[in-house]
Amino acid sequence: MSYSTAGPLRAVTLDDVRGAQKMLSGVARVTAMESSRHLSQLVGVPVYLKCENLQRTGSFKLRGAYVRIAGLLPEERAAGVVAASAGNHAQGVALASSLLGVHATVFMPKGAPLPKVSATRDYGAEVRLHGQVVDETLAAAQEHAARTGAVFIHPFDHPDIIAGQGTVGLEILEQCPTVRTIVVGIGGGGLAAGVAVAVKALRPEVRIIGVQAEGSAAYPPSLAAGRPVAIENPSTMADGIRVARPGDVPFAIVEELVDEVRTVTEGELSAALLLCLERAKLVVEPAGASPVAALLGGADGLGGLEGPVVAVLSGGNVDPVLLQRVLRHGMAAQGRYLAVRLRLADRPGALATLLGVLSVADANVLDVSHVRTDPRLGLTEAEVELHLETKGPAHCAEVRQALRDAGYTIID
Repeated sequence: MSYSTAGPLRAVTLDDVRGAQKMLSGVARVTAMESSRHLSQLVGVPVYLKCENLQRTGSFKLRGAYVRIAGLLPEERAAGVVAASAGNHAQGVALASSLLGVHATVFMPKGAPLPKVSATRDYGAEVRLHGQVVDETLAAAQEHAARTGAVFIHPFDHPDIIAGQGTVGLEILEQCPTVRTIVVGIGGGGLAAGVAVAVKALRPEVRIIGVQAEGSAAYPPSLAAGRPVAIENPSTMADGIRVARPGDVPFAIVEELVDEVRTVTEGELSAALLLCLERAKLVVEPAGASPVAALLGGADGLGGLEGPVVAVLSGGNVDPVLLQRVLRHGMAAQGRYLAVRLRLADRPGALATLLGVLSVADANVLDVSHVRTDPRLGLTEAEVELHLETKGPAHCAEVRQALRDAGYTIID
């Protein structure tokens, strides 16, 4: 995803964020702050979760979108607004426009998840499906803005957007006055920049750590170069932070105020999402779980942490199909899901004998598939792939050893 900003850069101040907070009173929820005993034990200091996944529209994006649209001149409102997004920004713009009585046109990729498309329509926007990737969708939205005079609402590269997102930082300071570290996901940088502006102005000693997905990490090379740098083909399950180039406005703020930017793997994102669901009973999308992913390595993984720590769960709009895949990926990353392939004699009772071995090993069989037509197999052989539910890495090793002891050869 690649964006550019129009107009000169303007600094975002604490007064801007406070003004945004007043504007959002009665519009955006003051989302809950929940403690996490599991993460606290893992990190060694108190950890709290700022639950923006419970915000209206399911993410923090409503905050910035509302402030941006509310600040338009009457003639700009009359022309309507346009946005491009595959999910959270689309829904934020749609609801904000509806609340303010402004017509919104939202371009979404043709492959956008149906629940997100339906939600955007339900919030009152006119949805147009265009392009296969967000870059194509963005180009269509910008062409629409140029042709109709509608105001393009950028997802992160505008001072009003950043001021709105910064209200999350003010709430963190109100809900956890003793906070020492804030961990927040970074895509284009709007949320991290806004939080940094608010927090550093009032509590400059608070450490702010940004988190990016390893396959979509544009900030580390940009910070090294001292300017926004685009990366090619960003790839991550965390679509909320899959951005190819930092925004000009947030980059300047992140470079000055954010203490560190770290990256997390897809496996860590999956494990974090699973942890949020199981331990905190919170449905969080992969981008929203990125701060938790950064904490999974413990305090040492982040160079030591001072507590209390607040991790911002930025969104909860996860497609059910993706959620199913991510949960399975997360279980595999934690050693709680094991896939094995092996060969056995193709005769009656052979599968029952194999399942008996797995039963003794206390592995729950989720799925079994047979292959009998592979030319590599002998006439009396079959290949079986098993998907098993296990209890952790040690149990996975025990199951594999039990199969070997029973005379089966595992095919890697």
